[in-house]
Amino acid sequence: MKVLAADGISPKGIELLQKEFEVVVKDKLPAEELLEIIPDFDALIVRSASKVTAEVIARAKKLKIIGRAGVGVDNIDIPAATAKGIIVINSPGGNTIAATEHTMAMMLAMSRNIPIANETMHKGEWNRKKYVGVELRGKTLGVVGMGRIGSGVAKRAMAFDMNVLAYDPYINEERAKALGVKVATFDEVIENSDFITVHMPLTKETKGMIAMEQMKKMKPGVRLVNCARGGIIDEADLAEALKQGIVAAAAIDVYTSEPPAEKGNPLLEAPNIVLTPHLGASTVEAQIGVSVDVAKGIIAALHGEPVATAVNMAPVSPQVMRVIAPYLTLAERLGGTVVGLADGPIESVEVTYNGEITEVNTGLLTTAVIKGILNPVMENEVNYVNAPGLAKERGIKVSERKERASEDFANLITVDVVAGGKKLSVQGTLFGTQGRIVRINDFRVDVDPHARILICPHINRPGVIGTVGTLLGGNGVNISAMQVGTTEEEGKNLMVLTVDNDIPAALLETVKALDGIFDAKLVNFYEI
Repeated sequence: MKVLAADGISPKGIELLQKEFEVVVKDKLPAEELLEIIPDFDALIVRSASKVTAEVIARAKKLKIIGRAGVGVDNIDIPAATAKGIIVINSPGGNTIAATEHTMAMMLAMSRNIPIANETMHKGEWNRKKYVGVELRGKTLGVVGMGRIGSGVAKRAMAFDMNVLAYDPYINEERAKALGVKVATFDEVIENSDFITVHMPLTKETKGMIAMEQMKKMKPGVRLVNCARGGIIDEADLAEALKQGIVAAAAIDVYTSEPPAEKGNPLLEAPNIVLTPHLGASTVEAQIGVSVDVAKGIIAALHGEPVATAVNMAPVSPQVMRVIAPYLTLAERLGGTVVGLADGPIESVEVTYNGEITEVNTGLLTTAVIKGILNPVMENEVNYVNAPGLAKERGIKVSERKERASEDFANLITVDVVAGGKKLSVQGTLFGTQGRIVRINDFRVDVDPHARILICPHINRPGVIGTVGTLLGGNGVNISAMQVGTTEEEGKNLMVLTVDNDIPAALLETVKALDGIFDAKLVNFYEI
């Protein structure tokens, strides 16, 4: 078998592959040449330079696996690879330590004015009084996002005698206690932290989650760090907050556009800011680590073994896949729906299967549910292999039940979760080949798992539904479908609207405040 290694893969990874296969190394591979030679290879390993497009995948006659030596897989057309049965793997943990340490380095450099002090020393200046810094000891660090990197930063911050406030929609008290951090709301972190570091994925919900509105609520002298994803902290607002002294200092490693335009990014002209060119994963050890991780994955895959870092699909027998494949998207969206209803951290998940589907291994479907629950908040993409481990890391108890009998449907999937001490439930089935949500808590519904679903429990009286529709329409939100779920509880119904436009947070709060509306939850499956 032949492996193509592009983009300057570490020699350590190449050496592992060469023990098993014929390896062709092309450190600088033009797109035209990749298209020309890809038909000859069984495996491809890249970093970020090579673009593995649908055209490349279409021309790949023998390709079984694509390995990304790093975390991000934006340069690989995953749907095209999946459709052709090609495994895509990455190395989500290979640069965790590097990114964690870089965050700490940025925090220290910012707090002690190291970059500007170094620069002035080289100019022959001696400014001890001008560059007096602040200590980490005794300060409160707010960590927004407690994945691997966020947790690692929290652990190291505590070694500096810092107090840690942690915001993460999915961290529960048990997990927080084990980490030694205090769970807080986002507003509590914003208002009570001396330092704030973000470690969230970039999604529609997290984009610009720290903007001028939040900065004005922060403590005087606050310092911000972003080594996660560009755009989580609004760049223009941060530059202005630094100029006005609302934010004392900042340290930024990632940008909305990379490299940032010389005359287009306001951070380049902002005072009291430390900037690095996306160095979070740039250590010798990390580059070796990601290459070795991916090389091991490629070796396993080409030997027909499961790969723990697959980002598209875990190995499943063709017989089982034929049965469960139609349910995979439904299962994931049931998970996304139930977590969208939750007001607190997920403590447990139970998935119950009824009907003919109980005759096969439904483990992958349960994993799809967990994937739907975790995907909105994880720093790296959640996949069918790593979802169970990520749930375990976060203290989420997962169980599965099977009951052959099914009264109303040939097959039924029920997802029950406990979140913040409250039980929530959704059920789904297939109508032909189309997935449908047929129950939300105690309400009977018939809902297409649309890209955006607005769920509103309300009083069963005239005018309530019309008021919501008028409000949304007046704000440019088109309603494409509507369902009213009923229950045995007299006087209470559930309105479920599928909408074609995003609903801003302020508008959602207005809906919640309407007379007769008990709550309003937006379940949004759109990806950024």
